[in-house]
Amino acid sequence: MNIDNIKKEFPIFDNKIQNNDLVYLDSANSSQKPKVVVDRIYDFYTKEFSNVGRSVHYLAVAATNMYENTRVSVQKFINAKDKDEIVFTKGATEAINLVASTYGQKYLKPGDEVLLTELEHHSNYVPWHYLRKSKGVKLEFADINDEGEITLESIEKKITTKTKMIALTHLSNVTGAILPIKVITELAHSKNIPVLVDGCQSAPHLKLDMQDLDCDFYAISCHKMYGPTGLGILYAKKKWLEELPPYQGGGGMIREVKKEGITYGDLPNKYEAGTMQTAQVIAFNESIKFLNTVGMKNVMEHEKKLINYGQEVLRKNNSVKLIGNPKNRGAVLSFTIEGMHPHDIATILDEDGVAIRAGHHCCQILHDKLGLTASARASLGVYNTKDDFDKLNSSINKCKKIFELK
Repeated sequence: MNIDNIKKEFPIFDNKIQNNDLVYLDSANSSQKPKVVVDRIYDFYTKEFSNVGRSVHYLAVAATNMYENTRVSVQKFINAKDKDEIVFTKGATEAINLVASTYGQKYLKPGDEVLLTELEHHSNYVPWHYLRKSKGVKLEFADINDEGEITLESIEKKITTKTKMIALTHLSNVTGAILPIKVITELAHSKNIPVLVDGCQSAPHLKLDMQDLDCDFYAISCHKMYGPTGLGILYAKKKWLEELPPYQGGGGMIREVKKEGITYGDLPNKYEAGTMQTAQVIAFNESIKFLNTVGMKNVMEHEKKLINYGQEVLRKNNSVKLIGNPKNRGAVLSFTIEGMHPHDIATILDEDGVAIRAGHHCCQILHDKLGLTASARASLGVYNTKDDFDKLNSSINKCKKIFELK
């Protein structure tokens, strides 16, 4: 991979931040966008715009075909069995809410348990919390180990005869731990328990294969995959989409509407009510093409080398404490500096054009478990280099001088 050439495809790196070259280490929050994605949105709105799935004029038919082409591209990218298993949503958050709401409505009753983990992002906790409040469902949490990981054993320990769903992240946005989803799914299915995976952090960084993982639901956030904001994907096995009720009602998701009743449209239209985010869906096809051109194996190799280098650099820096030490780590390094609040770290780094995230990263349960109110986080994209970690380390040393730390 020629990172210099890849970086040139992202217009934002042509800009100066605080009179410095941008060092963007916040891709776990949201990735930057290649020019092909930005241009595709502009071209669609200026030359091709129409609503999809309704009119029969040229623009409408063309837009519908492009929209559905993206669905096929997603199917192939994640190796889903059927294109009808791909549902477009407003984001991964809506994808998880869709499953929690519809599955909870049909299958969960008071006393039933949903098993989560201590690593979960709020988006994979709050929707299940609603069911705790509305239906008396109980939430259980698999514990992290000392390395910030969730193991098969920690999941198995919390499964009971009342466990009706396991919902867990594929890659932690704090510790970087990559969970053994395939073996967890095998365990769950041996006990007839469905599995939902929050794939927000994994989809941009790992080679995905839904038929191999065999999970029942998988949520993806497109804006973390070099794609547009306001768009997510729910992968769901066809049997679940056929069994579960619709999430929202409106145009586009119905077959026939009478005063006496309603019949719903075919999959996946049943779950895509109203006017969809057509430009974003069509532009996301360019994101997939971009990742396919780079190659996910190349992405994984590049980011593994970088994350190992970043750990090496930061561990040599006095006062810096890395959070978690998982055996299998993705492109995330969270850390603290003794004597400094993470928000102060991020503010000072920004003066050097180094963009990181500071806070609890929508993972308050995990931070509470670790005894932290917040942490600083450096996260990678395909455009990062070793030089970015060197600049991060240099800026951290500047922080320490300002706060008179050794």
